[in-house]
Amino acid sequence: MGGFFASISKSDCVTDLFYGTDYNSHLGTKRGGLAVFNKHSIHRSIHNLENSYFRTKFEPDLPKFKGNSGIGVISDTEAQPIVINSHLGEFAIVTVSKINNLDSLVKRCLKQRRHFSETSSGETNPSELIAMLIDEEESYEKGIENVYALVEGSCSMLLLTKNGVIAARDKLGRTPILLGKKEGAYALSSESSSFSNLGYDLDRDIGPGEILHITPDGFTQLRKPNKEMQVCAFLWVYYGYPSSNYENINVEECRYRCGAALARKDTVDIDFVSGVPDSGIAHAIGYSNQKQIPYKRAYVKYTPTWPRSFMPQNQETRELVAKMKLIPIESIIKGKKIVFCDDSIVRGTQFKDNVQILHEYGAEEIHVRPACPTLIFPCEFLNFSRSRSTLDLAGRKAIQEIEGAEDGHLDEYATPGTDRYHAMIEKIRERIGVDSLQFQHLDDLVEAIGLPKEQLCTHCWDGSSRF
Repeated sequence: MGGFFASISKSDCVTDLFYGTDYNSHLGTKRGGLAVFNKHSIHRSIHNLENSYFRTKFEPDLPKFKGNSGIGVISDTEAQPIVINSHLGEFAIVTVSKINNLDSLVKRCLKQRRHFSETSSGETNPSELIAMLIDEEESYEKGIENVYALVEGSCSMLLLTKNGVIAARDKLGRTPILLGKKEGAYALSSESSSFSNLGYDLDRDIGPGEILHITPDGFTQLRKPNKEMQVCAFLWVYYGYPSSNYENINVEECRYRCGAALARKDTVDIDFVSGVPDSGIAHAIGYSNQKQIPYKRAYVKYTPTWPRSFMPQNQETRELVAKMKLIPIESIIKGKKIVFCDDSIVRGTQFKDNVQILHEYGAEEIHVRPACPTLIFPCEFLNFSRSRSTLDLAGRKAIQEIEGAEDGHLDEYATPGTDRYHAMIEKIRERIGVDSLQFQHLDDLVEAIGLPKEQLCTHCWDGSSRF
């Protein structure tokens, strides 16, 4: 996915920018970048984060940065920020995006005899493409509207200019931008959790398709928000930090409600409930509170030398790293019947390895309760499943085993209560080796979030979305 942060202040913004960007580190795994407007020009720094933390990489750079406005990013994909000098002036840009028609837009630009200088893994850097689309128009506002019109997928962005920062949220609001303020300064972030320890109060969410121009003295709305919104529901289930709010709905409290919904539909007799760290913990607490049964930590997470569970590019190594980070507590596990809550089951391979360890440590029964429905459709709007084929999804693999094809009767498989739904769940249960498996129903998840379903993107579970 990725996350970004901006600080616009009457005094030097660099400290807030550094720590505010770092508070988005859980959203990205590959690269970090900072750009600050230093009186007359933009100073930029980019580092690879795959073998270290953001703070470690950027602390030595801080003396080089001075200025009243800046943007930062933690990216899952390309090197950012990109610095552009065009007829609109010099600007830096960071994006959180997934451009499904990237190739066709690149060909369109090349046909116009334009060129690209930035590449990521042999591909055109999406942020440079977005900047090029902005430069096709006579103003930043019109240029961003050009992006909204041409990009298929999603794109939220921050632009650093000599006159302040421009923030533009994805046209359907799939990824958030939050506005914070304190005396003499404003901030923008993918996560509202960036604000509190830096002294900012959450002012509001930027709306879908809304464009704001922010200076230390205030902000101007360049484009009103769209009426329609489809914000990613996975923000509350998995991506979001517990202390963050999106659309005035707190992540941690939503996860308590998800766990409670799982508990209300569950009749299994167990000794205690446990959460798979980190995001599964709140779901398990909600389950425990609803059932009035103990919550215990059957696993603890060891993080000092493992900064990223999905850091390595090789899938086998990623799974090993993820396994190494979770340490079971044998005296709690042995002889017990346990429900494990997790945010989701994507591939199922990591869960299978963890279950094997639980059996080795003497668990009597293992029951798994994911806080969201079965993932059947690859994400089209974030980078959640960008590197995975459809058959990497546990649900689609089960469907292929049953149907002999990966795309047969998908509506029935996505509908709880049907024979095909139960057959799919049973296949997944057998593969990961647990005593029972019950996924969250989509209606219960929507209710736990608290927004109307039409305002949520639920594509990965039911295939419904606006493109």
